[in-house]
Parts: sequence; C-alpha cells; structure tokens
Amino acid sequence: MLTLVLGGAASGKSAYAESLVLKTGLPRYYLATMQVWDAECAARVEKHRKMRAQKQFETLECPLHLDRLPLPGRGTVLLEDLGNLVANELYSPGGAGKHTAEAVLAGLERLAAGCDNLIVVSNEVFSGGADYAGDTDQYLLALAQVNNAFAARADNVCRVVCGLPVYYKGGEKL
Repeated sequence: MLTLVLGGAASGKSAYAESLVLKTGLPRYYLATMQVWDAECAARVEKHRKMRAQKQFETLECPLHLDRLPLPGRGTVLLEDLGNLVANELYSPGGAGKHTAEAVLAGLERLAAGCDNLIVVSNEVFSGGADYAGDTDQYLLALAQVNNAFAARADNVCRVVCGLPVYYKGGEKL
C-alpha cells in the first residue's frame, strides 16, 4: 500500500502520517531525510529517535541516495519528508543535481518494492506565491515532479489541513 500525505507547514501532516503507521504491525521504519549539519541538528535527531523508539519505530537515516538504502526487512516505512530529500539531492555536492526528480523517484520505487506499506510525507509549497528568488523554481519543479509521479502511483493521496485529512484518492485504510 502506497500513501502520500501532503500538507503545508505545521498542518499536522507528520502527526497524521505517523498515526497511520501506528495502525500497522511491526516492523515499523522511520526513514528520516534531514541532513545533520551541526551539534544542534544532532541533538534534534537524537531527541526524535528516542520519541520514535517508544512507538516501536526503527529509525533509518537517509538524507541522500534513497535508491541505495537497504531496508532491514519488510514492514511499514514512513518517509519524512520528500521536501528535505529533494533539497538534499538538488543542492548537496554529492547529490543528484539536475537529475534529482529521477533519482528520488527511482529510490521511492525501490523502497516500495521492499516494504509492505510506504507512507510518504511531502510539503505543499505551491500556494505561497509565484515569484521566488534564486533557483527556488528549480526546487519547486523537482518537488512537483516527485509529488505528481508518486501521487499517480499511490493507492492513497491526502492533504492535511488543520490536522484534518482530505483524501483525493483512496482513503484511510492500511
């Protein structure tokens, strides 16, 4: 089962996606995509690992190259989040650069083939305006390509608004 959960900043999308995962059996994998840049980031990652461990998640870190990630076993994977992963691939020296959308989609395909349920959290970044500085348009385009392609393949697609899921495809079933 493939599920895409979209939402704006502080919409409740992550909490909703996590609630879906908690309805599934074990094993549960939390696939974190944040890059650790400094001690503050490392402390945040450790805090989140402890919180997730209480919910029986095994945390896997994957800020780049999703297509190379070995899953320890089948089960349910929560990928948090596509916005970070796309930015990492696009802007990191070792990332996919102009091939970001293709690389992330290939990683999602490989991940989906290796688990029972894949729940992906992504950002809705297209309602904040239309005039962006620098190469932000390149990021928005890559994220849109990934969101659109994954949504087309997903069994369930919802947008979380004020903590409430609105389904555009499928429904809340795992």
